[in-house]
Amino acid sequence: MLWFLLIVLLIVVVLGGYAVSLYNGFVRSRNLIQESWRQIDVELNRRYDLIPNLVETVRAYAAHERNSLENVTRLRNQAASLAQSGGASAERAQVEEQLTSAVHGLMVSVEAYPDLKSNVNFLELQRELTATEDRIAAGRRFYNANVRNYNTQTESFPSVLVANMFHFGKAAYFEVNDQAVRQAPHVSFGEISERPAGSAEPTNAQLGTGPVTADGLPNPQSYDQNAPGASAPGSFDVAPPAQAPSFQQPPTQQPPADPPNYGPQG
Repeated sequence: MLWFLLIVLLIVVVLGGYAVSLYNGFVRSRNLIQESWRQIDVELNRRYDLIPNLVETVRAYAAHERNSLENVTRLRNQAASLAQSGGASAERAQVEEQLTSAVHGLMVSVEAYPDLKSNVNFLELQRELTATEDRIAAGRRFYNANVRNYNTQTESFPSVLVANMFHFGKAAYFEVNDQAVRQAPHVSFGEISERPAGSAEPTNAQLGTGPVTADGLPNPQSYDQNAPGASAPGSFDVAPPAQAPSFQQPPTQQPPADPPNYGPQG
């Protein structure tokens, strides 16, 4: 009887220690997410500070870009207002992505103003803004990786039991799922080939993989390898190239005969 109680006690201690370990793992993951988000938030607020100076500098040289300047200012104020609530949200991620696209569009439009491109203040703002955008992109990748690990813990067994017991909810990714936001701006560079207006990242329906799974992912199993001419999984169904026109070789012309000799007869 004593041995049985000792075994039960040992099992309880082991399970309790494992539960404590899972709980501490959730706390560490949550703190890592919060820390990585603060790094993004610092860079986002720095971008909020740079954009007004950029707008005023561009306004002094490019008065015709009024609509672009007003759009950038509006999105900047909207993003700064959402930042007051703190944390990552789908709405803030969408506004930040729109702001990024608007700023990029503004930077492209100033290519038509040589005086502005040579302005020292503009060049410095452009350099700082580019560096800030790079740090935001890197911070977002790091943050989303931490969110993925944390959410995997909250859904995996047996850690899901601890997550439900202590109310560890899923964290939000800092990403954009709106297809309209993902659409690349239509920019013309003269003779360079343009991307068609309205083009965006492909959807699963455009992939040549047949039906999709219940999760909305392409289904490689539907690819019939024995079917002639079947497209590989993940490839695009594109129209075959038009057949080049055939040209016939013109007939070879014979050299003219020797001209008659009209000299004096011997």
